[in-house]
Amino acid sequence: MYHKLQYISQGNTIEKQLYNIHQALDAGCDWVQMRFKNQTTKDTFALAEAVKFLCEEYLANFIVNDNLYLAQQIAADGVHLGLSDMKIDEARAILGNTKIIGGTANTFEDIENHVKNGCDYIGLGPFRFTSTKEKLSPILGLSGYVSIIEKMKNRNLKTPVYAIGGITLEDINPLMETGIHGIAVSGMITNSDQKKKLIQQLNEKLYANVIV
Repeated sequence: MYHKLQYISQGNTIEKQLYNIHQALDAGCDWVQMRFKNQTTKDTFALAEAVKFLCEEYLANFIVNDNLYLAQQIAADGVHLGLSDMKIDEARAILGNTKIIGGTANTFEDIENHVKNGCDYIGLGPFRFTSTKEKLSPILGLSGYVSIIEKMKNRNLKTPVYAIGGITLEDINPLMETGIHGIAVSGMITNSDQKKKLIQQLNEKLYANVIV
């Protein structure tokens, strides 16, 4: 089963991205989604190569945000596709069955489509307002997750769901009680000056009810 904590990278330069990703990995994060928007192809490729090397060193999953062909080119573990990106089934045809394909969702209908098309996990959000992402979809709040996860259970849809968008440490217990699989966070880890302690606290909450 997939790790319950995803780190979505931040930084406007290769150096800043690498610094933030290295810090997150060093603090115990074992899933990195590289998000490097509006950059040159050359810089994005250079960063992806370096991040792949880092993730291999730390035995962490490495997912590329949006850029399917880059994920294919550097043999990343997979790709995460937004609602306006390539369709999941098209991506699956290109990447094959061994790669992880995640999809962004804001509604139950989004999830139904993703699952039908062979998505491996869902990034469902936003939980609350976040400045990390432009063109934010409607805010779900806790009640939105409760409603959507309930519909998934009724339809017997078991694809792992990650909550995303402005999540704090205090949100994790109530969010996990809805039945989600885990969380995807960015600023919370990037901006922390005690990353090791934070990731330990996050994992304690995320895995609190898991029987090993």
